[in-house]
Amino acid sequence: MHIVIGDIAREAITVTPTTRCEKVYSTFVEQPSIEGIVIVLEAQPIGLVMRTSFFQKLSTKYGFDLFMQRPIELVMDRELLTVDYTTALTEVSTLAMERKQESLYDYVIVTKQKQLYGVVSIRELIMKLSEVQINIAKYSNPLSGLPGNHIIDSTLEKVLGYQRYTVFYIDLDNFKEFNDTYGFKEGDELIKETANIIQNTITTNSKHFVGHIGGDDFIAAVPHYLHEDICRLIISRFEQAILRFYRNEDIQRGYVKTLNRKGELENVPLVSISIAVIQNKHVSISSVDALSKEAAAVKMKCKATEGSVFLTLDDIQKQIY
Repeated sequence: MHIVIGDIAREAITVTPTTRCEKVYSTFVEQPSIEGIVIVLEAQPIGLVMRTSFFQKLSTKYGFDLFMQRPIELVMDRELLTVDYTTALTEVSTLAMERKQESLYDYVIVTKQKQLYGVVSIRELIMKLSEVQINIAKYSNPLSGLPGNHIIDSTLEKVLGYQRYTVFYIDLDNFKEFNDTYGFKEGDELIKETANIIQNTITTNSKHFVGHIGGDDFIAAVPHYLHEDICRLIISRFEQAILRFYRNEDIQRGYVKTLNRKGELENVPLVSISIAVIQNKHVSISSVDALSKEAAAVKMKCKATEGSVFLTLDDIQKQIY
């Protein structure tokens, strides 16, 4: 769920640097709900006056007489937290909390194309963050904590609108046999480890996405075609991690002995990871359902290949022709 600060910004009350302090004082008195006023020069924010700090300055000895007839630029705060409209809410929250104590509750100034767009109060920021966190928890997979199908579907709708995208359908091979041999608790731990590997490899900015479809099925998306390094890194990290989940004798053999549906002992390879890669390089995909169908064909080829592997839609089409 990607929320940007511009989504919650509201119109700011503004004055110019030469506006007298008495005008600002009157505005605060007449409109008690206003927490701050932005000082702008040619539509660009250059200063901020918050109600509390402004009245504190006036309350000092001779403060009222000293400032009332003078321009607001003399008392305005020039150290602003200014962020672009498209900045992620979580990033703004981090920046806001890193400010000095005396500026902690000042407005966040939001710009668009370098001009003032609006302001966000810390109260509004915290409330929206809480709402987002509640929604994430509501629609997340309880085991991995990653977004579940509701968020996955809405995110993929956005991804299909990107000029370039790569969607990764990721699942584990021989996971059922691992569960049968080592138990569901270890199976859950393996799912969580896989989720961490995928997330730590892919999620680096707000347009990168990782979700948990369910069971041992995951999905990820990035707004570019640079998939090879990502896939190789996921596979490398997974193959190192999987060794921690097996007994030494199983690792040395390279398989586990487990009963098949006929009740017969069967040698099953260690769990591996398959990555089906779908890109809009040479195809136009119009819906999430169409995306899933393309992925199903690539996943089938991945499953037919021994060990951890990644294949693209282009790879499959080359095999066909």
